[in-house]
Amino acid sequence: METRTSKLFGKQVMVDGMMAFGKLENGLRILDFECCEDVVMKPFSGTFKVQTMRDGNIYLTEQPRRPRNKALFREDNSSLSLGQNGRYYFVFSLDEQRVGELPERLMSQAGLIARKMIRELVKRN
Repeated sequence: METRTSKLFGKQVMVDGMMAFGKLENGLRILDFECCEDVVMKPFSGTFKVQTMRDGNIYLTEQPRRPRNKALFREDNSSLSLGQNGRYYFVFSLDEQRVGELPERLMSQAGLIARKMIRELVKRN
């Protein structure tokens, strides 16, 4: 197995293999690569940008993970978080079968989180 360092891409491992690509019945594309050499590497999965070129070359670039917002306050069905963009987000979710409880739960949980936020703001000042 040949390891090389590229100024453009960093460390790379070059392997020989066969690639099959096509389209599934539902219209989604599929690509399989089967290595023809003995390679030992740590398995991984990720989200990638895939570019296929007219000449058959295929380039995959792993996308960075989306930064998750951490909840400032939580209740049974809701949370309040501060987003990466400096905006506050209140998220409420409830199963469709429990739609009769929605107005009461939404009002009570939003009120509880609002009171917690008021207490936090008073502490800061």
